[in-house]
Amino acid sequence: MWHDTILGTIGGTPLVRLNRITAHLPCTVLAKLEFFNPGGSVKDRIGLSMVDAAERDGSLRPGGTIIEGTSGNTGTGLALAAIARGYRCIFTTTDKQSPEKISILKALGAEVVVCPTNVHPKDPRSYYQVARRLAKEIPNSFYINQYDNPANWPAHYVGTGPEIWKDTDGRVTHFIAGAGTGGTISGTAKFLKERNPKVRVVGVDPFGSVYYKYWHTREFDEKEIYPYITEGVGEDILAGNMDFDLVDDYVRVTDRDAMLMTRRLCREEGMFVGGSCGMAMFGALDWMQVHRDELTEKSVVVVLLPDGGFRYLNKIYNDRWMQEHGFIERQPELTAAQVLAARPGSRPLIAVPHDATVSDAIATLAHNDVSQAPVLRDGVPVGSLTESSLLSLLIQKPETKTRLVMDIMGEPFPVIEPTTPIGELGAQLESKRGAVLVRGAGERLEILTKTDLIGALAGR
Repeated sequence: MWHDTILGTIGGTPLVRLNRITAHLPCTVLAKLEFFNPGGSVKDRIGLSMVDAAERDGSLRPGGTIIEGTSGNTGTGLALAAIARGYRCIFTTTDKQSPEKISILKALGAEVVVCPTNVHPKDPRSYYQVARRLAKEIPNSFYINQYDNPANWPAHYVGTGPEIWKDTDGRVTHFIAGAGTGGTISGTAKFLKERNPKVRVVGVDPFGSVYYKYWHTREFDEKEIYPYITEGVGEDILAGNMDFDLVDDYVRVTDRDAMLMTRRLCREEGMFVGGSCGMAMFGALDWMQVHRDELTEKSVVVVLLPDGGFRYLNKIYNDRWMQEHGFIERQPELTAAQVLAARPGSRPLIAVPHDATVSDAIATLAHNDVSQAPVLRDGVPVGSLTESSLLSLLIQKPETKTRLVMDIMGEPFPVIEPTTPIGELGAQLESKRGAVLVRGAGERLEILTKTDLIGALAGR
């Protein structure tokens, strides 16, 4: 069996049981892994559904242009459909989205316009309004508008919901998911509740989104809107595809908890996913802990994880980025003295006198099994020898072995203090001759190499 286009591979994503993260719970918790879709996210489903609908009603005509505001994933789904059907794509997005998402859209042939995040939705600079403006200006174009597009939620009513029902043999008791446009949670919930009205649906929202408070109070509170980092989930508007009446409870999660849970899913469950996945899972665990009394061995909780981790390599999976945002603590930077202390056993400095013959110097290196050594004169570094430089000289001029070391030595290794931080140490090792000398007590010197640094970092 084969598919006529890549669009045939959308859907049918697996359910995978969680083991370590949920070990304290009495129920079965399953992750619906949407990164198995060809575009790497749950949004492939609505991308195809909305393009199909636009073709049926004539909104998209041959050679037309698809225009949409996207956090990246819906754009990818639309771009796949555009490639298969022959459309041009222009996407607006915000400057908080990961660079990987923008690179993916461009790789798929889309044009991308980056707009500021921290502006009101009605501001002409917002990615919503820029998309609308482009659709008015460009002939034969169609603004998809995933937030209000009526073909959004049905993609999950005919796809995601039935898959969960079938793959759990109708045993699903809880469905937990984040919401952006609302299509995923609404379409899936509608199907599951039609099959079993007792299925509990829980929404998960980031702090800074209006959905959580709106569900609890039915009040749209602009004071709830503030910048947050978790991508592709939550809103500063009420999307037309979000049916709050299908949701039985709502919880919300901080950016920090979302990011740390994302890493836990990867390390403890082998699920290489994105930040909205960590948010959904943290919210699910939080809700299950509070409602533990209603969970039994027969409970089957499905948590939808929207996308994969490759889009977030420069963010969530980057320690420096996580540290800069206060999500993980900065580790104290290693120093040269700590790198030396991490070496197994003591290691006396192997050095070569400046007035020794090259032949004697080679014998010293070979006897001590070292590939480089400082050249000393009266205990002071004046040069250096390395295996590679010696080999090159001997091949070109075999008579070099009878000369004095001072005549053929290279520049001396840099001398650094024991307190030199690892960043500066690494730069010295890269830009110099592969080794440095660390000044110890008195006039004592110790050599430190790239191998020593690698060993210290690996053992940290």
